[in-house]
Amino acid sequence: MRGSATDPHAPAGRRRIAAAAGAVASAALLLSLLGAAPAPAQDPSTALQSAFAAAAARYHVPQSVLLGVSYLQSRWDAHEGAPSVSGGYGPMHLTDARTALTGAARPDGPPEDARGDQARPPLLPTPKVPAAAELPARLKTLPEAAALTGIPAERLRTDPADNIAGGAALLAAAQRHLGRPLSGDPADWYGAVAEFSRADDSGTAAAYADDVFAVMRQGERRTTDTGQRVTLAADRDLAPDPAQLRRAGLRAARSDGTECPRSVSCEWIPAPYEEFGEGDYGNHDLGDRPASQGIKYIVIHDTEGRWDGVLNLVQDPTYVSWNYTLRSTDGHIAQHVKAKDVAWHAGNWYINATSIGLEHEGFLTSPDAWYTEAMYRSSARLVAYLAAKYGIPLDRQHILGHENVPGPVSSSIPGMHTDPGPYWDWRHYFELLGHPLRATAGARGGLVTILPDYSANQPEYTGCTTSGEACAAHGSGEVRLYSAPSESSPLIKDIGLRPGGGDSTMDVNDVGSRVSTGQRYAVAGRDGDWTAIWYLGQKAWFRNPKGQPTAVNASGLVVTPEAGLADVPVYGRAYPEKEAYPQGVPAQSVSPLPYRLPAGQKYVVGGAVPGEYYYAVTFTTDSHKVVVGKDLYYEIQFGHRVAFVRAADVQVVPSAS
Repeated sequence: MRGSATDPHAPAGRRRIAAAAGAVASAALLLSLLGAAPAPAQDPSTALQSAFAAAAARYHVPQSVLLGVSYLQSRWDAHEGAPSVSGGYGPMHLTDARTALTGAARPDGPPEDARGDQARPPLLPTPKVPAAAELPARLKTLPEAAALTGIPAERLRTDPADNIAGGAALLAAAQRHLGRPLSGDPADWYGAVAEFSRADDSGTAAAYADDVFAVMRQGERRTTDTGQRVTLAADRDLAPDPAQLRRAGLRAARSDGTECPRSVSCEWIPAPYEEFGEGDYGNHDLGDRPASQGIKYIVIHDTEGRWDGVLNLVQDPTYVSWNYTLRSTDGHIAQHVKAKDVAWHAGNWYINATSIGLEHEGFLTSPDAWYTEAMYRSSARLVAYLAAKYGIPLDRQHILGHENVPGPVSSSIPGMHTDPGPYWDWRHYFELLGHPLRATAGARGGLVTILPDYSANQPEYTGCTTSGEACAAHGSGEVRLYSAPSESSPLIKDIGLRPGGGDSTMDVNDVGSRVSTGQRYAVAGRDGDWTAIWYLGQKAWFRNPKGQPTAVNASGLVVTPEAGLADVPVYGRAYPEKEAYPQGVPAQSVSPLPYRLPAGQKYVVGGAVPGEYYYAVTFTTDSHKVVVGKDLYYEIQFGHRVAFVRAADVQVVPSAS
């Protein structure tokens, strides 16, 4: 969805760790003045590691358990005290959803149509602040931690060390609730870890605990968003007993025939296929995929809303639909539309008919309303499962963000969605998919794969809270494009977004001059620390210094216009030629977008696809037909979004030729 302006509430959690380190240094200085032997100075960058050790000792929780749980919640980041999408705070993601919701602004944005053929106007959710009693236990663990520790809620929200102590207290309480001793053996804490998730069912709780113990077995090491170095040593022989979970009294997992891998928790919450009004229906179309037509894409969305409200929307027959929703707190999955059927989620009917859509609980414009590691991992398992089942390549031309879906026609381009946005960590996501992004060729490969260091790469954006105002500095997977090798030169223009030729902006929703991690482009030139690529029919430059590269070399197949053609049209959908439509099925226009692909330029090929159209405009399925033409198209990475060109218009050549 298009990102909305929200209030990320950013108190000074970063300063508290620095202050704690300063206090240690001051104490050492005082001792030296008094003539005592000076204590070794504490490295300020290890203060968070020390906080984990102190909380583990105080509450008698194995430090590895505490570190493993925190990694799955936040990857040890503090987010400067800002709440996650589910109202979670700090490294332990202690939830206080009522406080977070009280300060959140209402999502906004222009009316948009996710079905992609102007079938109906969208509905925007209207959030409300529920009473504490209305919230599930998973959304109010911070008040519980405050009661256990005596630490004020405000400090649990803003002080990382106190937050970690609150998480340790919750784990110890869960262990006692299960009737188990506060053992020093991490293997004895499986049930407590599962209960810490506050999952509603045993399947979700077990999946969460399995992920935590997988992290503990493999070990982790990273530098956090506040510059803290944290290490979790690997424990390869760790073997917990999942039977510990039986004492938690959770209901059994409800799969109800869902299409999910066994490694995730999944339940069936169906989107309604119902008639209403005068012959109208919603909120998806019945189909017979993949027998009738292939499933070629998986589209990653964010919800721009919270779990319960989003589930209410997808169960509204007058709204749109998507195939799956993923919950932030624990990675739980709800499936709404079977893969054989066509959900209305992408804003482009061709993409809808050939894709599966996943909504992730989150907000594009709130970089610190973070996507939890639990949700990233659950999503990656689901995507890997679907990709293997339907033969979908694990690359950025088939695993699309909603922001990468092209406008089907020229008039639809300005209203296309921009989620999950620049703060989705594609690099980490592809690592979890088991297909890490890396260099695949030398300098003469002819292509580059966009691959900045997510944490260090912090391009300027505006409009997260107020239009035109700078967003808080934050890691990003996107790189900005200029018309010359200088940051003082104009940004690349997108004539589809601005038909009058207006300039691109730094706005967080403006995708006209940006490339994203994992996307591949043909090299058009190099100049010192700058690399040029072909983009939207233009030569576009981005900073790519050797010391901190934002792209790596690659090779592959590219398209360029057939000899003798000055340029060729570009399309937002791959529809059949007019002659392919049988009687009773209206021929769809093959309308080019306002862009052209000029001679001499090259664009990366994602694959060949036939011209195809799914005719489904009635509630009954007797008239539904898949029309396949003789025209062949190539999907290409043309700008920030993918596009299509007719095979008859182009030639396919190696990028290095």
